Amino acid sequence: MALIRIVKRQEPLGWGSCFVFLAALSLSLLLGGVILLIGGTPPWEGITTLFRGAFGSRYALEDALIKGTPIFLCSLGVAVAFRLQVWNIGAEGQYALGAVGATWVALSLPEAPAWVMLPAMVAVACLAGGLWGFVPAYLRQRMRTNEIIVTLMLNYVAILFLDYLVYGVWKDPASFGFPMTAVFAEAAVVGRIGASNFSWGLVHCLLLGLIVWIFMRFTRLGFEIKAGGDNVRAARYAGIPYDRLVMLVMVLSGALAGWAGFLETSSTVNRLQPSIMAGYGYTAIVVAWLARLNPLAIGVAAFLLAGLRVGVEGLQLDLQVPAAFGAMIEGLILLTVLAGGFFTRYRFILSRRTP
Repeated sequence: MALIRIVKRQEPLGWGSCFVFLAALSLSLLLGGVILLIGGTPPWEGITTLFRGAFGSRYALEDALIKGTPIFLCSLGVAVAFRLQVWNIGAEGQYALGAVGATWVALSLPEAPAWVMLPAMVAVACLAGGLWGFVPAYLRQRMRTNEIIVTLMLNYVAILFLDYLVYGVWKDPASFGFPMTAVFAEAAVVGRIGASNFSWGLVHCLLLGLIVWIFMRFTRLGFEIKAGGDNVRAARYAGIPYDRLVMLVMVLSGALAGWAGFLETSSTVNRLQPSIMAGYGYTAIVVAWLARLNPLAIGVAAFLLAGLRVGVEGLQLDLQVPAAFGAMIEGLILLTVLAGGFFTRYRFILSRRTP
């Protein structure tokens, strides 16, 4: 009689992990094709249109990089928190408050020069996002609340606060009734790189990604965060200040999401308006797990997910596929890749049992 046993791998799978990842990605696209078929869209035409719209032109690639910028920074933030096994689901709200903080500076100091304006916008955006991350961390450590629920609920508070401002006190009288602030002064706008469509926000991402990678890999605090995430009891026994680390990672996570909000308002739309709330903070969670919390891999995953967003826009225009298909694809990719991670840690052994 044959038996199948599941055994934990003693050594990493190596290049086999790439094969598992590609197989999981292919499975998610196959399931996406099935969903398209159920909706009455030819699967092959739908998937090819998706990829052609995402990566098939210079415009699509540029749009993917632009959308990937806030996703990358939000993902970088949640990855730091997740590494300590602190579940920050509030990047969306922290991103919103970062945008609000940056806008407050831009509207309050319209005559300030760029060398004063831009650093002040970054500082206030990070402070606002960091404080929004500190609140659930404090409640978790002092009142034993669940940070998943608190961060999720705070998202709605932050988004509604943004709506209150753009529909009310910050609404531009010259906007013909549309909810948006006045256009930022030139000094409050992150400029383009040469004649390209890319802003200097792309350089911000590269530098911040490198800094976070160095911080996590080569500093004592980074080691303590990883040790605390692997085993809380052992970390406390070794004298690692776990409670302080929880506060630190949540503040850092919120500050990075706030920085993303600053870049979106300053370099993309040049004003504050509700359309900046495009779900980047939620997509960041998917990206962080796809990259296995690796700051360098997050850049690749953010670009791919941003490309899928661009491709879904093409699907809507060309084949009238509902916008919800994009969120479904994101979910399928996350589920299949996480499920595929099982095969990178365990293997099946077929053995015979003698009667």
